[in-house]
Amino acid sequence: MVKRRHVLTGLSTLALSLGLATLSGGIGQPSLAQDSTLTIYSGRGESLIGPLIEQAQTDLGLDIEVRYGDTAELAIAILEEGNNSPADIYFGQDAGALGALAKAGRTNTIPESLLSQVDERFRSPEGQWVGITGRARVLAYNTDMVTAAELPDSVWELTEPQWRGRVAWAPTNGSFQSFITAMRLVEGDERTQEWLEAMKANDAQVYRNNTTIVEAVGRGEIDAGLVNNYYLYRFLAEDPNFPVAHHYTRGDVASMINVAGVAIVDTTDQLSDAERFVEYLLRPESQAFFAEETKEYPLISGMDAPAEQLSIDEINPPRIDLSDLADLEGTLALLESAGVL
Repeated sequence: MVKRRHVLTGLSTLALSLGLATLSGGIGQPSLAQDSTLTIYSGRGESLIGPLIEQAQTDLGLDIEVRYGDTAELAIAILEEGNNSPADIYFGQDAGALGALAKAGRTNTIPESLLSQVDERFRSPEGQWVGITGRARVLAYNTDMVTAAELPDSVWELTEPQWRGRVAWAPTNGSFQSFITAMRLVEGDERTQEWLEAMKANDAQVYRNNTTIVEAVGRGEIDAGLVNNYYLYRFLAEDPNFPVAHHYTRGDVASMINVAGVAIVDTTDQLSDAERFVEYLLRPESQAFFAEETKEYPLISGMDAPAEQLSIDEINPPRIDLSDLADLEGTLALLESAGVL
């Protein structure tokens, strides 16, 4: 059975941005020899990836220990542990955290034979991490309260008077902050701040996270909300008549694709096994698991989008270097300047 350690939860993205800045300058003392256990630090929850890791342990003949926790806090833990870190694999739920760890020099280069299986948009340009699944930003809307004719072509339309008080967002949520970081990359800081201030002035309603937004939209408490694509399907599994659907803007940052991905930690003494595990996550069977169970996008070529969802090509997301989503500190400063945090 896969060994688990449930620790390190609830740290904000602010801690990641500040922690990486202060901790990346120092490496600890050389580590003692580790045993043959492959240790994964996972910002992805056990309910999402636990069954697949159990199967990987059997199929690969590995002894696997998983330390579950918050994506940001686990990245900081690897920095704090320095050369003493037991982590072999870092599994982050956000490209920004993966990019931050890579920029701190704490990752190994992944072999090209693995990187090449994933579109270059969804992996590190320097080969320091690779996306395993994709998650799209969407506008979730109540189908009883919003007509197709009302749906916006662009995220900028949500600042117009007809949407006043009708749109939910979650400024303290990590996925929203990554979305804002992407907007900064595409539109620049000045225009992004303009959008944030206009949304606030248009009485955008604040919620804690994606789940609470989708719940509120389904109840008819709010007409629409900015969320990630996969949350809706948890509700539809319980109630096929749940009155919420997805709308995708076309080609703008409101329909960006972020990734959950993996990096091999630079201090691993099990490089071969770590690479075998990454290869396992990229097998068609593993990619199909994510599409079917978590409703995320497979990232290897030849795989279909999750059922009833647009393909990535149909969404046509903006092309950005996802590693640059690491600049969370700049995003937090912008959110504060706009009066959103």
